Amino acid sequence: MTRKQVVTIAEFSIHPIGSGTSVGRYVKAAIRSLAKIEGLQYQVTPMATILESPELTKILQAVEVSHAAVRRLGAKRISSTLRIDQRLDKPRTMVDKVTSLKLR
Repeated sequence: MTRKQVVTIAEFSIHPIGSGTSVGRYVKAAIRSLAKIEGLQYQVTPMATILESPELTKILQAVEVSHAAVRRLGAKRISSTLRIDQRLDKPRTMVDKVTSLKLR
């Protein structure tokens, strides 16, 4: 029996609380921290960042390093959301999912 490649896709957003209405510098620091994670793909959108990896641990590592980056900028409180889609029957990347919609 062949093991199918699992692709984990997640929607992640991070919100420093008590830092005012402009959070761009915090988000930028969080995004920069993601580039250091080998095996992680990501796409920034206006409301969240889409994360993709064959390993769930890479997704969770992305949350951890993002929180650390925002803390380093002085945030005293951080709220984040993480929604995970782990398809087990066939590998589907974030690009595959968007392409599938365009072809319908």
